[in-house]
Amino acid sequence: MAYAVISDVHSNLHALEAVLKDISDHRIDELYFVGDAVGYGPQPNLCIDLLKKDCAILIAGNHDWAVLEYISTEYFNIHAVEAVMYNRQVMAEQHMQDLEKFNLLKSSEKRNALFVHATPRDPENWDYLFSVKDAEINFEHFEQRLCFIGHSHTPVIIEQQQTGEILIHRAKTEINETSRYIVNDGSVGQPRDGDPRASYVIVEDTSIEIVRVQYDVSKTQKEMEAAKLPFRLIERLAYGY
Repeated sequence: MAYAVISDVHSNLHALEAVLKDISDHRIDELYFVGDAVGYGPQPNLCIDLLKKDCAILIAGNHDWAVLEYISTEYFNIHAVEAVMYNRQVMAEQHMQDLEKFNLLKSSEKRNALFVHATPRDPENWDYLFSVKDAEINFEHFEQRLCFIGHSHTPVIIEQQQTGEILIHRAKTEINETSRYIVNDGSVGQPRDGDPRASYVIVEDTSIEIVRVQYDVSKTQKEMEAAKLPFRLIERLAYGY
């Protein structure tokens, strides 16, 4: 049966609820999460509750580690740092403990897949995978047919054919039995590809599809305003950047 992959919720409860509802309308066998449950948004505790309840695999992202103080925020922009501090302050101790249990990376033999937030090459460096060259390097660092990532908030399906040629798919592709794939499912809570709709991925036996879901952006924005989160983070949700 089909399965789904989500990431980069970033404490955006209304986006997460909309995505989970959309997933429930499909014949989905399992759901996997590839990092950044918290940061940026106003509702970390409720988002972690939903992720714990629904996801078979839970991966940690750099914002999760920043909230836990596992890494420094020195390379975060000033607005991201402010949001990390807010999330850290409002999170319940139980949810902190839950976040500590998220994996850096995890594989699934059943799916012939690796799940990681940033890159399979160097998960703890939180590098971005943007270019064809980045993809070529990272294909050498996992053995599975599929690798699911998040981090850039930009959905894309990268196919490496048996010849080594790289193909880029932006919406949906049929699965080639002799190809391998790196799949970025985009972002549930803060898309950055010019489309404000939440993004996730559905994988079926023969296809991989990027799915977009409308949600009430204004509700999240009002909650962010009430939490006194940075205006820059609030306004960008409406534009998907």
